[in-house]
Amino acid sequence: MREKLFVGNWKMHFTLREAKAYFEKFLTLQSKNPLSNRIIGVAPPFTALFYVKSLLKATYIKLVAQNAHFAEKGAFTGEISPVMLKEIGVEYVILGHSERRHLLGEEDEFISKKVTSVYNIGLKPILCVGETLEEREEGETLERVSSQVKIGLQGLKSLQPQNLVIAYEPVWAIGTGRNATPEQAEEVQSFIRKVLEELYGKETALEIPILYGGSVTPENVGELMQMPNVDGVLVGGASLDPEKFYKICSIEV
Repeated sequence: MREKLFVGNWKMHFTLREAKAYFEKFLTLQSKNPLSNRIIGVAPPFTALFYVKSLLKATYIKLVAQNAHFAEKGAFTGEISPVMLKEIGVEYVILGHSERRHLLGEEDEFISKKVTSVYNIGLKPILCVGETLEEREEGETLERVSSQVKIGLQGLKSLQPQNLVIAYEPVWAIGTGRNATPEQAEEVQSFIRKVLEELYGKETALEIPILYGGSVTPENVGELMQMPNVDGVLVGGASLDPEKFYKICSIEV
């Protein structure tokens, strides 16, 4: 059975003091009603990663990085390598997020190099894919998503399915309050499963978790999680509120 995964992406939010206050609240909530049968991860900004790891000692919460470079070291000012992330206890790395694709110009081939490097270092890439509003309106959703998946994973000729995560995040639904319907999410995520089957075979494809990301809230997560190919969620804005994120993570699965 595929693991259910709930990841909070803090993006460029929270100082160390604010991170501490966040987990004081979140861990108090979970101590009263522990969450089981699921994986929960949090992706702080780089400045808080090491500190947050210390806050998460003796908890079940996984440390997630928001990005990584493909090189292990070198003259890449402002970048962080997978080796550095692994050393401080990071387990998952978000790659190809739409904000990096569309605001910072990261292209499929560049993201592919990151995915390969992160995977080979022993971390678990969360490869984000998704279409813009224009691509959806032009009927190009499946073609675009297929291309992103195939190019993004082209460096992984074989893999352990538990070490890879795909996240479908329609660009038009991120931070807009305009969520894809559960049926729209399922349509694309079942298609992604077919692409994975084409690449790695049916048995492997059935074991790879596929998340949905895009204006996820406590109010809509239940319907999303009822879809057969929605194995969890990648949460942006709602993850900044510990009570809201706890509600999302505590949904019945």
